[in-house]
Parts: sequence; C-alpha cells; structure tokens
Amino acid sequence: MMRVSMAQRRARLARRHLLAVPASSVDEVATALVGIHSSDPATVHLAARARLADFDVAHMEHALYERRSLVRMLGMRRTMFVVDHATAAVMNAACTQALAAGERRRLTKLLEDQGITADGAKWLRRVEQKALSALAELGEATASELTKVVPEFKRRLMMGEGKTWAAEAGVSTRVLFLLATDARIVRGRPLGSWISSQYRWATAESWIEPLPPIEPAIARAELLRRWLYAFGPGTLRDITWWTGWTQRDAKVALAAVEAVEVEVGHESGTPVVGYLLPDDTASVRAPKAWVALLPGLDPTVMGWKERDWYLGAHAPRLFDRNGNAGPTVWADGRVIGGWAQRADGQVVTELLEPATRPIAAAVADEARRVTTWLDGTVVTPRFGTPLEKSLRA
Repeated sequence: MMRVSMAQRRARLARRHLLAVPASSVDEVATALVGIHSSDPATVHLAARARLADFDVAHMEHALYERRSLVRMLGMRRTMFVVDHATAAVMNAACTQALAAGERRRLTKLLEDQGITADGAKWLRRVEQKALSALAELGEATASELTKVVPEFKRRLMMGEGKTWAAEAGVSTRVLFLLATDARIVRGRPLGSWISSQYRWATAESWIEPLPPIEPAIARAELLRRWLYAFGPGTLRDITWWTGWTQRDAKVALAAVEAVEVEVGHESGTPVVGYLLPDDTASVRAPKAWVALLPGLDPTVMGWKERDWYLGAHAPRLFDRNGNAGPTVWADGRVIGGWAQRADGQVVTELLEPATRPIAAAVADEARRVTTWLDGTVVTPRFGTPLEKSLRA
C-alpha cells in the first residue's frame, strides 16, 4: 500500500488550501476549500484574508451580495457554508436534502406537543407560505421584520425540555431554518457590518439561479471527489464526520470515485488507512516556509476529524468542549499556537511549542499585519476556546 507521509500531507494542505500559494479571488478560495464555514460571520472574511494577498471586505461582499457568485447555505453537519453555485447544488443534494424530512417531523411534533396547533403539518405549510409570500413582497427581511406580517412567528417553543441546555426559541427561528434546509430561502445581507450574525432573508428564487436537481448518490460522489482533492488523503472517519454521512453512504461514494487506499502518516506512528483520488497519487512539491493566522472554524482546521498530524496535542487549548476550533497559528502545515484580539484591537499570539527564530518572527509580523487589516474592528469568535479567552483577557 502506498504511504503518504505527514510531510506530504502538510505539503498538500499548504498548496490545496491556498496558504502557501495565495488565491486570486474570493471565489477561488470558496471553491478550493469546498466551502468556507459561515457559522461565525467573521470566519468568512478572515479565512479569505489569510489566502489573498490584498483582500478587502468589499471583495467578499461583492461576491455575496452583488455578483452573487457565492451564497450562504446550510450544508454538511447542519452547518452554514459560503459556497460557489456548483458546490451549492452538490452540497444541497448530497447533505442538506437528507436533513429536511427529519427537521419537518421534529418541528411538527413540537407544534402539536406544545399546544400551538392540533395539526402541525397543516399549520406549518400555511405559515411557511405566508413567510415566503412576505419575503417575495419585501425582497429581503429579517426575522423581526417578518414577524410583523407573519404573526404566527411570535409564538414560542421550548427546546430541549428537561435537558441542561433547555431554552425557549421563537417559532420564526425554526420555520426559517426549515425553509433554509429546503433551499427555499437563503441568507442575504447582514443587518450590521461584516461581523454581524443577524441576517436578512430572501427567497432562493429571487437571489440565485435555481439549483439543478442531482440524484443524491451522484451528488455524494461528486462532493467526496471535491473533498478528496482538497483534503485528501483522509480516513473514513474524516469523511463521515465532515459530511455527516453514514459509513455506508461514505463507502458507496468511495467506490463511485474509485478511491485508492493509502497508508497515511499519523502522529502516533500507527499505520492508518486513508483515501486518495485515483489520479491524484503523485507527490506534491513542498512549498517555501509559510505561516498563517487562521480564524476560529477555519475550513482547514475543521477539515478532518483525525487531526493529530497537524494539531498535535494542542486540541484542549484550541478547541471548545463541542469541538469548535478557535483562532490558530500555523507554520508549514502544522498548528503551533493560537491568537486572539484584545479590546484595543491588537492581535496577540501564543506559541504552544518551540519555534525557530525565523518562524517566531514571521508569526509576529503576521500578527501585526492582521492588526493593521482589522483597523480597530474587534472580532470576538462565536465559540470561545481556553487559549483565545486567556489571550483576550
């Protein structure tokens, strides 16, 4: 079995993720990474900044809201991504559509169990149509604006009753999430600046061209092909975690793309089986030395489940308890520390392992560049991690 060393995996990461070879556009970044995580709105811009030589927030906003060559959509693992249109169609058929039926059943049951209606399915269809009609008339609207014309949105639901995380949620939140899962609405412009997490909604048909229908099995194979090129070699555990698929679906997709089994380098030294595309087994040339400050939830740090080969033993300080990555410092394909931004706007770093003097100097230079680029805008990651919190304090 062919062996892919950790050094070779890091070379592939550096080039395929545009960290050692800068991209030419935000569209190229989104396509190369098979989407940019958008759960935290700042991630989209900071991830692009790390991969473009002269990135400006306006570049991403133009692609998202003017040209609309990129779109925010629900995808893998019920997570929001910014993707190009071709990836959006594949992602929707491969991952998102499978969520819709379960989400509809859960919401219908909640509506009935909590006494809002005796016929949850009928009530939901009526309220969805009212919301879609309102959006068609308004063009774009926030959930609060929609509530003024869809009074049913004012109703409240108890989520996770009896659990430690139990909380109330507005019906609007659940209905809009379901409409987004069905790809009938999309997130438009934020209500505030580029770091705002409050979005206006728009009907999908008014915002982008209709997504072409793709048979789910074909879409899963295509999504896996894109992921293997960007993230391969990856293990079966990596694939099922990143996509949210069952092992069966992942194995069928692996067979469909005729993936090649390889032995992948791993921090433990124990052989691990991974997969590559059949026409992508040649070695990738290692780039020149590089460093990067990547934001929380960056697609690179979140791209695999088995992370030892690039993360080492740093996970407890750089991830929260739910597996969300905070801001990370990278050098030559490895995470060597973390960073944060203080209230005065300064970006500060902490290295978690020894670094050569040139690498330490390069990290300090990059921190100064990020501070200058942010220009006083203070970004607080949506999911705080131990190191990020301590640095910020």
